[in-house]
Amino acid sequence: MLKTIAIVTLLVRQLAPVTAAYEEHLGYRDAGQGTVPTELAAAWNAPAMTGRHYALLQPESGAEVYLRFIEAPPGNLPVPALRTHGWNATELLVEDPDALLRRLDGTPFRVIGAPANLTAGENAPRAAQVIGPAGEVLYLTRIIPGGSGFDLGYARTPVDRVFIAVVGGPSIDALRAWYGGVLGLPLSDNFEWRIDVLARAHSLPVDTLFKLAVAIMPKDFLVEIDGYPATARPRPRAPGSLPGGMAMVSFTTGSLDRQGLRWRAPPRVVAAFPYRGRRVAVTEGPAGEWLELLEDVPAAGAPHAAILPAPTGHREPP
Repeated sequence: MLKTIAIVTLLVRQLAPVTAAYEEHLGYRDAGQGTVPTELAAAWNAPAMTGRHYALLQPESGAEVYLRFIEAPPGNLPVPALRTHGWNATELLVEDPDALLRRLDGTPFRVIGAPANLTAGENAPRAAQVIGPAGEVLYLTRIIPGGSGFDLGYARTPVDRVFIAVVGGPSIDALRAWYGGVLGLPLSDNFEWRIDVLARAHSLPVDTLFKLAVAIMPKDFLVEIDGYPATARPRPRAPGSLPGGMAMVSFTTGSLDRQGLRWRAPPRVVAAFPYRGRRVAVTEGPAGEWLELLEDVPAAGAPHAAILPAPTGHREPP
């Protein structure tokens, strides 16, 4: 069973302009930079990622939920927003999406969905959507304290942590079977829902209804599963690389030995921050999405997390 979202990983052409945009406009902080170590690329079974430069960013709140940007290896193709199967959007808790969009005017974050309430009532969640500097899709969502039926928390800074990862595939039934049956997460019923940004991405009428559901984690996090139209295509991937765009989502879990999943490579201990001596393995979902699972405690015999060196620039949460 998935417990928390730990990292969202995105491939980018250049690190510097992307990280600068998140730090300047979304208040994210440098949590470490470096190159992908051999042991981690081996855990992913993605040898082309070895030595690629990465940056790890943390929200201003200090929540230990990271955005990881990695410079893509040669051969990676651009990923059009919301038009391919796999991970497609990262949803962040924010205090005020209306005010945030005003501040983002003229920045590398381009608005694709104006703020709107998601349900009826004065305490309704309210969300907007933007495309970021690397072509990534962000949902920016306000949740009033106590206003969520899923115990998702709320923003403690103007822009806070990831709390939902959105996956889209050709079959919502296959996604339900994976997240509910294989990973054992409780599932909502299917909803028929307007997703304006998805409709526009596929040149469909904005009132098109899509099937979606949520896979419910114990607290603070969800996976949204969307049924995508027939015009969506599999995600391109260069040989030996992670998938393009929103490449992978990392989740904490219990023992990897009890998962009964098919791994891209055998689980292994990774010492680098933020793994801190935990075992790691990657599996693939039915839409081609990569899930990196991290055991929630360090492996027996691994160096203690507290003495593992963090990359230059890492700051401990306040």
